[in-house]
Amino acid sequence: MSKYDYSIFWEESIKQLREENEISDQEFNMYFQNIHYVESSKDTIVISLPSRFIQSQIKQRYSNLIENRFMELSGLNLLLDYIIENSKLKETENVSKQEESTPLAVKELIKPHSQLRSDYSFETFVVGNNNSFAANASKAIAENPGSKYNPCLIYGGVGLGKTHLMQSIGNYIHYNDPKMKVVYIPAETFINDFIESINTKKQTSFKNKYRNVDVLLIDDIHDLQDKKGTQEELFHTFNALYDANKQMVFTCDRPPSELKNFADRLKNRFVRGLNVDLHPPNYETRYAILRKKLEDKNVIISNDILELIAQNIKTNIRDLEAALTSIVAYAELVQKEITPEIAKQQLKQFFSSPIQANITIDKIQKLVSEYFNVTLTDMKGKKRTKQITFPRQIAMFIIREITDYSTTEIGLEFGGRDHTTVMHSCQRIEDRMKTDSTIEPTVQELIRSVKET
Repeated sequence: MSKYDYSIFWEESIKQLREENEISDQEFNMYFQNIHYVESSKDTIVISLPSRFIQSQIKQRYSNLIENRFMELSGLNLLLDYIIENSKLKETENVSKQEESTPLAVKELIKPHSQLRSDYSFETFVVGNNNSFAANASKAIAENPGSKYNPCLIYGGVGLGKTHLMQSIGNYIHYNDPKMKVVYIPAETFINDFIESINTKKQTSFKNKYRNVDVLLIDDIHDLQDKKGTQEELFHTFNALYDANKQMVFTCDRPPSELKNFADRLKNRFVRGLNVDLHPPNYETRYAILRKKLEDKNVIISNDILELIAQNIKTNIRDLEAALTSIVAYAELVQKEITPEIAKQQLKQFFSSPIQANITIDKIQKLVSEYFNVTLTDMKGKKRTKQITFPRQIAMFIIREITDYSTTEIGLEFGGRDHTTVMHSCQRIEDRMKTDSTIEPTVQELIRSVKET
């Protein structure tokens, strides 16, 4: 038994930090409620935590703050140390220790999951400001499937990493607890299996396939729109798994509230759990993704080329990968150094804004006016109230972003306004995006709606 007992310093530090609002009630309930003092050594205070997810949050967010408070209270340079108090995790760690002394041939008995890509793991997922919450939540789910954050819905635009995160959860569970039955399918497969079960009169077999699993991962549930029979079957599958504390994870290209021709009671089931969204990556994350992909390809491309790609491709991860693959292929085939000039020439198709010929100013105006519940006449008219001006500026910004119309042409479609007014409106929206985090998701949602119609 240790002769040191620093429990009073731990308890008083947390108490003071809460009273000074350095740790809010919400943060305490989320991270600290299940943390307990364990023991002390000469220069360490050991605490127990329920998961690695909580441990990572305490280390990143609070460890310096708490350790500084230890110094103020005790005059000692005390550091935090951690142990994970989780029965499932302990079992996994015991298995890991056994595996260390196990021959390689035995380790290889855990084969890759037949439905999951082996390269989709948490280690290969680049975390940035746009996806950190979703990544941390996914890790927490993988470490404790079925215990919390169930169900989980990951949503966001095309190519932002939804499938990567979902399959990372599946791979983590599969390799850490091979006895658990993990099923991953695209929603289209669920639909086809359901139809096949009706045609062959094997509904019982279908139900057994999806209701007797430990982890169910369904990709792209927006494909279930207009599929009333399949939605009904998923509703009952959902209830059966939820009641049995089995983990469910879904992905979607939009929030549940935006799903059309979708049963309300099924949407309510998705909302019941944790909903996390993915946004387009910022410059730093785009650059980090490119560096990571380059390491995996074992190819050397200069940093200025990577910076060029990261600065010009702002859409999604798939476009970044496609651009990098194009440059790498060119370098290997031509066998010459890639200069910025060559890169610009080779990537001009990626750098140009995606334009769709069927997108008109009128279409965008109508969608934006419907979204904000203002009349098309008011949007094109002279009114300058806040309720009208903001939607008008949003519409102008979107038109400039996804079409080739000039500011002069845009101004003419908004009641004959001058091109400088259009430029000012677009700049105004760009500036507000930097200070109001709700505007960019709204813009992306509207752009998605425009392209879909």
